Amino acid sequence: MPVPAPPSNPVRPLKILLVSQFFDPEPIAKGLPFARELRRRGHDVQVLTGFPNYPGGAIYPGWRQRPRHRSTIDGITVTRVPLYPSHDGSGLRRALNYLSFTASAAIGALTVTRPDVVYTYNQPAGVVGLVLKHLRGVPYVVDVQDLWPDTVASSGMMRNRLVMRLIRLMADGVVAGAAHVVTLAPGMTRVVAERSGRPEAVSTIVNWALADDGADADAALAADGALTAARPQRTPGRFVATFAGNLGIAQRLDTVLDAAALLRDDPGIVIRLVGDGVEADHLRRRVATERLTNVELTGRVPLAEAGRLQHESDALLVHLADDPLYSVTIPSKTQACLLSGRPVVMAVRGDAADLVRRAGAGPVVEPGDAVALAEALRGLADLEPAGRDALGRAGRRFYDDELSLGRGVDRFEVVLRDAAATRSATLRREVVSV
Repeated sequence: MPVPAPPSNPVRPLKILLVSQFFDPEPIAKGLPFARELRRRGHDVQVLTGFPNYPGGAIYPGWRQRPRHRSTIDGITVTRVPLYPSHDGSGLRRALNYLSFTASAAIGALTVTRPDVVYTYNQPAGVVGLVLKHLRGVPYVVDVQDLWPDTVASSGMMRNRLVMRLIRLMADGVVAGAAHVVTLAPGMTRVVAERSGRPEAVSTIVNWALADDGADADAALAADGALTAARPQRTPGRFVATFAGNLGIAQRLDTVLDAAALLRDDPGIVIRLVGDGVEADHLRRRVATERLTNVELTGRVPLAEAGRLQHESDALLVHLADDPLYSVTIPSKTQACLLSGRPVVMAVRGDAADLVRRAGAGPVVEPGDAVALAEALRGLADLEPAGRDALGRAGRRFYDDELSLGRGVDRFEVVLRDAAATRSATLRREVVSV
């Protein structure tokens, strides 16, 4: 039998440079699994990043900063450049953290193999894309994860008007220079499209879960009843709702403790806070002072342990402050909750709430409403286990169909190819003009 001829116009693999201030071993969804999946699809992938220091703000044990560190992971070249490590509540130190990486990476970008296209994670890294565009003629895509300077203003860490104006100029310049802009939520896409005046160049690709490495190890969980069988034995009469993530100002977890106080008469309902952050000490003091025996604080735990605690929970909780800014974003823990196959209690307005409603994964309540939150938890606790498992399965199916790493990279491939093609088109025009 004759061998079929290759296609006349085969799809050419891309040379892709991923620029991100954060990368493995730091916890970030657009990290090593993203790079691996792009390489698995045949692309030549490089990474430009900093030395690991997030979220603690200190260089990880076993690492030492140097002018440049280059290594290879699964065929992916990773170049690390120095930065000022800080992730505390100081606006000045946080600004130095971003600025130092941007400056180092802009220089480091000139030492890597010239790519066809650059992917940049958030606007500060997008400055590196601008440098490569102007000095080496490489188009870039910026993945907007936060609205700058809105996020900075909302955090309260920086109030200097001149600095805020400079941040806005940076963010607007990065978006204006990008071949394409991706955001993590439809509401954010609308805002960026309106501000930039380039709606045709802005699209939405919702983040996948941090724990999604592209493997299909949990395929069996998609079958009806599998989640119930896979879960460990629970303590009879005990219902555990878990919040896992940053215990920060934006999360407004005082509302969660207020709900716990309202649930004192339901001793079987336990709220577990997994993680650390600037509000952790305040929350611990409240728990001790008010004797909230139905609240457990675990502190920071490894990612695998956090996943285990979520999987063992009866429900998972997402809460953010009642701020218009958060109505156009989707907290990353939302995807982790859906992936885990547990019911989700969503206390965030806007896009995140819409996602959980579409998934049919659990109740949605107004942020900051402790009474509604307590009632939602009480309602889930009163459900039969089969009813809660049905909500969890619905969320997991929605995640697999709409939000998984594979689905996301399908969409990013299209965006990156289209962006790379803009350079080819530019070169053709230059040749014709000559």
